[in-house]
Amino acid sequence: MTMTTAATTNATDDLDVATVSARHFGLAVLALAMGGFAIGTTEFVTMGLLPQISAGVGVSIPTGGHVISAYAVGVVVGAPLLAFLGARLPRRALLVALMAAFAVGNGVSALAASYEQLVIARFVAGLPHGAYFGVASLVAASMARPSRKGRAVSQIMLGLSVANVIGVPAATVLGQELGWRAAFWAVSVLAIITLALVTWFVPSVAGDAEASGRRELSAFKLPQVWLTLLAGAVGFGGMFAVYSYIAPVVTDVAGLGERSVPVYLLSFGLGMVAGTWLAGIMADWSIFRSLIIGGSGMAASMLLFWLAAPHGWAALPVVFLITTLGSVLVVNLQLRLMDVAGDAQTLGAAMNHASLNVANALGAWLGGLVIAAGWGLRAPALVGLALSLGGVAILLVSARLHVRQSAAA
Repeated sequence: MTMTTAATTNATDDLDVATVSARHFGLAVLALAMGGFAIGTTEFVTMGLLPQISAGVGVSIPTGGHVISAYAVGVVVGAPLLAFLGARLPRRALLVALMAAFAVGNGVSALAASYEQLVIARFVAGLPHGAYFGVASLVAASMARPSRKGRAVSQIMLGLSVANVIGVPAATVLGQELGWRAAFWAVSVLAIITLALVTWFVPSVAGDAEASGRRELSAFKLPQVWLTLLAGAVGFGGMFAVYSYIAPVVTDVAGLGERSVPVYLLSFGLGMVAGTWLAGIMADWSIFRSLIIGGSGMAASMLLFWLAAPHGWAALPVVFLITTLGSVLVVNLQLRLMDVAGDAQTLGAAMNHASLNVANALGAWLGGLVIAAGWGLRAPALVGLALSLGGVAILLVSARLHVRQSAAA
């Protein structure tokens, strides 16, 4: 069964694709991707600076981990809420407002004087995350020709991937040298730069004048929307089951030194960049087939990681493969939601990152459970295998439902 981006054509609003020059398109995509870069940096730098942050607000590292959770909860809450409230607004103006709120959330994080204030600030910083990616994806799709919508959306997501290669390491070093607050100040500056770039280079795209709260919420009545969200929450959880515990696997299982951990993290980041680029090409071929390939490939790579982990550097190319295939899954989940959400385009596009943050929590939690149960540090890879296969199974249920609905029509 072939599912393409044809359904995203109702995201084009009143923008004439022919009027968007190649140069203007490139600058607009760069501006939108810069927002993804800022968001990716703040999402993952907290993990790298967790010991410094915990010491800075006077709590233990396990308690400090709730700061990471607070951001994830903000994403899950903010994605549907802000999409619901902003569906009728002009999309460039909405993007500027979301990035302004993101800048404020990170600035307040840098100023937090206590643990409680920091948790609230991180929750606020997470609120615009999903809505920004959703609206930016719709704008990118509206500027692209129908045959290149997948690549346009993947270029927006590329900012998030590049953040893991450049932004997170740089912000981590900055936080280590100048204090953890400096990292959040840097992200706030990136957000302000994004705000300016979006204002200058992103063309005016009207909101959906016919949107209403009831219509946006109608997306939650569609089984295909729920199946797609569930496929993301379960299937992508496999990647986080491995990513969350990569450091002790590298040092205690592979027998490598602590200095090897950043090399493995770099491989994860490079895989995200490669996978995001590849995902756009594959999406323009077939979204649904790309989802199956991404999910099935992740399952196979989890098994490879379990086998290779005790053999030192042998696992390094495998982690690159995991995130390459994981990024193929993520980008095509975004496009799939834009396809199946019907008239609720804004909400559908925004919910992908809410689903992925559920995956983050689920994968890390289940990975921790099997380690605590005494199954060893390699066991999260088997959890990842099971979650990836679970995501594929959900997608196959979605395909079966689509066939039945098509036959009934």
